[in-house]
Amino acid sequence: MPTIEVRNISKTFEDSIAILDISFKLEDGELITLLGPSGSGKTTVLRLIAGLIESDTGEILFDEVDISNVPTEDRNIGFVFQSYALFPHLTVAENIAFGLETRRWPKEKIISRVIEMLELVGLEGKGKRYPRELSGGEKSRVALARALAPEPSLLLLDEPLSALDMSLKESLRDVIREIQQKVQVSTIYVTHDQKEAMEVSDRIILLNNGQIVESGTPQELYLDPKKQFTAEFLGVTNLLEGTLKKKKGQFLFETSFGILEIQALIYPINTEGMLAIFPEHINVSYKKTNHTNEFPATIKKSSFGGPYIDLIVTVNSTDLEVQITSSMIEKLPKKGQKVFISIPKENVLILEN
Repeated sequence: MPTIEVRNISKTFEDSIAILDISFKLEDGELITLLGPSGSGKTTVLRLIAGLIESDTGEILFDEVDISNVPTEDRNIGFVFQSYALFPHLTVAENIAFGLETRRWPKEKIISRVIEMLELVGLEGKGKRYPRELSGGEKSRVALARALAPEPSLLLLDEPLSALDMSLKESLRDVIREIQQKVQVSTIYVTHDQKEAMEVSDRIILLNNGQIVESGTPQELYLDPKKQFTAEFLGVTNLLEGTLKKKKGQFLFETSFGILEIQALIYPINTEGMLAIFPEHINVSYKKTNHTNEFPATIKKSSFGGPYIDLIVTVNSTDLEVQITSSMIEKLPKKGQKVFISIPKENVLILEN
């Protein structure tokens, strides 16, 4: 498999900038996800790599060779479209065989490859069915098999699960990841679903307004976001402005509800900043514990969700969202109840604006 690199690509449609100066590298067998809200430029990047549209600037490199001017059909790329784009008048087997026939594979090899692909995606015995006879999940599998059949150097997946209900999404997500790892094809996956991206990716590239905000492994982006947009998009609900301080050798962050001790400063003292605190990183106790960053709080809302209890607590007129496991507390906190919250200093994240 070639090493694939996107280098400084930009694209403008009329007066609207779709993407601006996008660069990233895809290692052999890696699955990266382009994640971001609608209109962030994810699909534009995919279409540029596939050769369906031309970039205004930049290069698309396969093993250091620029393929920007290579026709789509000569790029050896498999593409699974959001709509699946199956041919309704062809059977499942004929859909899978289509790309092999256009590449003039021998008939015996086509038959063998179609059987292999049907087995790979779990559709044995369904080769004679037509797309209208398939469920949404089965159509997704056919589209994946068709894209993989010609042994592509790169697989592109554009929101492949967006048309499915939640239960099917979860099962197909696992199937796609399992197949991708089995065939070891380098893959670029597009989605706006954070959970989906977290579960399938080796690495995530987060886009917004046509530019890369931040990239890293799912664990890096979720547990240690550097940018405010990253924290917000990945679901950190407690975002607070404050001032960075240092006093008696301690690094501090002054907020609307109190002063928090933090691990270290990444910006000069006496500057304004933004912090993020995950709801699950806030501890709740009915008694004072003298832990670091402990504050008296009042329960404003309490919701039992099975394994978890979701709370909104008020600390000095500031509301914070808290999530605790049901087994960690002896009884369900009630609205108006007085409690103590504590926040380990290593779980206070200072963000770039």
